[in-house]
Amino acid sequence: MLKAKPIIDIMPVVRDINVVHEYNQEMQEIGYEPKGENGLPGRRYFQKGGDNRSHHVHIYQIGSYEIKRHLVFRDYLREHPVEMKSYGELKERWATQYPYDIDSYINGKEHLVKEIEIKALNWLKEIQE
Repeated sequence: MLKAKPIIDIMPVVRDINVVHEYNQEMQEIGYEPKGENGLPGRRYFQKGGDNRSHHVHIYQIGSYEIKRHLVFRDYLREHPVEMKSYGELKERWATQYPYDIDSYINGKEHLVKEIEIKALNWLKEIQE
């Protein structure tokens, strides 16, 4: 099992990403803070729980490469427990070092994430052949 913060990540897929902002008020009414793209073009991001985040909603448009990237990363880790363990330990180390600095946490794990993404995409090609 992957070590992780107790946050639920949700990835809805929509027909038109440009209309998601029309639902910001409804999302706020159920406790989600709209964050726009929040650094990832083509995404609409909502966060629930303030400093004690409990849910992240990452919305993408049908056909977005980001959907494939996220899912293959997840699937690769499920099939490669050694990689999952290394990734979990790195996340734990950075979360301990930067408990209130999400940017430093993300930057700290970025190199390994990129390495795993490349391996995951290559793995996907192999299993599809």
